[in-house]
Amino acid sequence: MEKVFSGEWLGRPLTIKTGKVAKQADAAVWVQYGETVVQATVVQARTERLGIDFFPLMVDFEEKLYAAGIIKGSRWIKREGRPTDLSVLTGRMIDRSIRPLFAEGDNRDVQVIITVLAVDQENDYDIVSLLAASAALAISGLNWNGPIGGVRVGLIEDKFVFNPTYEEQAKSSLDLIVAGTAKKVIMIEAGANEIPEAIMLKAIMAGQEKLQVAIELINELKKNITPKLDPSSSKKPETAEEQEEEKKQAELLKLGQDWLKENVNKILFDKAYYTKGERKLAVTAIKDKLNEYLTTQGVDSDKRYHIVKKIVDKAIDAEITRAITEEKKRVDGRALDEIRPLSAEVAVLPRDHGTALFSRGETQVMSIVTLGAPGLEQSLEGLEGQSKKRYMHHYNFPPYSVGEVSPLRGTGRREIGHGALAEKALLPMVPNKDEFPYAIRIVSETLGSNGSSSMASTCASTLALMDAGVPIKKPVAGIAMGLASNADMSRWEVLTDIQDLEDGDGGMDFKITGTAQGLTAIQLDTKTDGLTEEIMAKTLTQGRAALNQILEVITAAIPAPRAELSKYAPRLISFNVDPEKIGAIIGPGGKIINKIIDETGVSIDIEDSGLVVVCGTDAAMVDEAVRQVKAIVHVFEPGEIIKGKVVRLLDFGAFVALNGSQDGMVHVSELAPYRIEKPSDFLTVGDTVTVKIKEIDDQGRINLTMKGLEENAELWKDEKGKSNGTSFGSSFGGGRPGFGSRGQGGDRRGGPSRPSRFSERRRS
Repeated sequence: MEKVFSGEWLGRPLTIKTGKVAKQADAAVWVQYGETVVQATVVQARTERLGIDFFPLMVDFEEKLYAAGIIKGSRWIKREGRPTDLSVLTGRMIDRSIRPLFAEGDNRDVQVIITVLAVDQENDYDIVSLLAASAALAISGLNWNGPIGGVRVGLIEDKFVFNPTYEEQAKSSLDLIVAGTAKKVIMIEAGANEIPEAIMLKAIMAGQEKLQVAIELINELKKNITPKLDPSSSKKPETAEEQEEEKKQAELLKLGQDWLKENVNKILFDKAYYTKGERKLAVTAIKDKLNEYLTTQGVDSDKRYHIVKKIVDKAIDAEITRAITEEKKRVDGRALDEIRPLSAEVAVLPRDHGTALFSRGETQVMSIVTLGAPGLEQSLEGLEGQSKKRYMHHYNFPPYSVGEVSPLRGTGRREIGHGALAEKALLPMVPNKDEFPYAIRIVSETLGSNGSSSMASTCASTLALMDAGVPIKKPVAGIAMGLASNADMSRWEVLTDIQDLEDGDGGMDFKITGTAQGLTAIQLDTKTDGLTEEIMAKTLTQGRAALNQILEVITAAIPAPRAELSKYAPRLISFNVDPEKIGAIIGPGGKIINKIIDETGVSIDIEDSGLVVVCGTDAAMVDEAVRQVKAIVHVFEPGEIIKGKVVRLLDFGAFVALNGSQDGMVHVSELAPYRIEKPSDFLTVGDTVTVKIKEIDDQGRINLTMKGLEENAELWKDEKGKSNGTSFGSSFGGGRPGFGSRGQGGDRRGGPSRPSRFSERRRS
């Protein structure tokens, strides 16, 4: 039987339905906010996965184009294919929000599938999807310490706006998503235009307050639904033999734990381990010595392997946390607010448009900038319709960067997420299209990784953009902040620049990016049950000091964007034309614009607004293409002198091409300072001559003269074509016909009108 729970949230109705659809799932809900509807389902496997040391949670987010009334634009493929980057990022955001609240000890796979069923183009579906996942988990019966809520926070004219519409988001200087429980913040995803830390903290706490109504509605749902699952039942030993085996296992684990309690500190902190390799060797030594000890205690090999795998890593995490919170001591000897050694350099490759190498400790990233024509923008298609993206940031994480052997596969969710974060960090500083029309692609190659390569990508990309001569407004730096805390959070310390062993239980990964004036992005996930305002305030303050230090290193390497682009970068010239003349530039079937492109080797992009962008690697050819396009749209005036080719000869005059689409006529009496009987006696089609516009009649027809122009003196020196007798050709018909565009006019001497050369081309 369907059950419906509704309420008002931030001025709009919020409704949760369950019991009607997807009944074979362990839990299923529909959540509707406005007219945006999202389905979330939860299913847990019935058997455990053995031999894993992580919680097997899968969060899959599905965009269905029917939700927005869209049929896929591809001519060949109409079914939704691989997830879009936006789908992957939304799934990651939900995963990071719900994962910390699962209890340890259950290794059965859990799959959460979120499907967008309808969008109203007003209420953003990612917040609705987060609530749907929370509601489904809340009624599933899983050992999950929820529910949670989520809310989007904007900032418009110094006022916070909660769950802003798409129209409001476009006006906002902040795009912040906050997820949390009734008391703590669990996940943050933010993009901002230099928001000060104090305002960002206020926005986070305001968001945490506003999500309470959604949590209350989910709690009401939870009280009225009987869950299908009872996860604890399958975990209890059923027989006396199983109970006895569990008891023996617990005794062996305690044996190992007692040894670790006495010895981990002696090995882990007997000296400062400066490199990741040294720390790995220390961990290996702990495992080897424990294995030796258990051997002396008569524990067989299978049980020894199980004990070592189960307890060593937790013991190391616990000792590192204790040393940090009680002694303010880190394994590598750094102070809690100390960054590892930094280095930055630019122009590390000879021919690329812009390159940089940034290192922070053993984390090393090389970023490469490529500039291209506006037509190389990426086209996007999703629930929000079709759009374009001119600034693209791609991140790669090869296995050698962590000293491992692994097959190279397609781009994974982690790579997409890290690239998107660095892109978000830099986007507010990238010049708009009017200032810098290039398409911009950055690729960040992770050459070494030990702690936040995404933040190193942000720094390396800032350097590479400036090396490429992209006029970014200000440099952007990034830092990853960590946390060490005990189980009840009574003791905690914030860490600057976390690495390997410091990302344990009770920790967080709080990534911060910004300029010297304010923040541009935040991404938070945590392994705790949430963060307090005090922790976040300390993190932002300590993080600001780190950002300032990194910015000094960046500006020491390159203080400002280069004044000139690389000589290998394409040259780009943009200008505006009358939109009504776009057709003249393109020509019938694209013939005119394609001719210019073929002759010059450039690319030409024309927007409906009339913006024309010409791009090419040969500056001279770019200038020639610009000249030809401007000539096509040029508004001719009497008195102008133009060089053009003769395109047609008639008895009464010669037609000269003034640009790609317009001809003018030189009457036979205006060809030379002497009398010519027939134009064909003086000129041939294809000759280049210099003409002056004599007049433009009220029909737009252009009449030309060659007289009085010294550029034509060579044609006249031998009195070529001079008439020695009487001719009627020059006055036959009673006037001089003129031509405007090549699609107009005719013979004007009676009889059928002759098509112009332009008209003939249109038919072809």
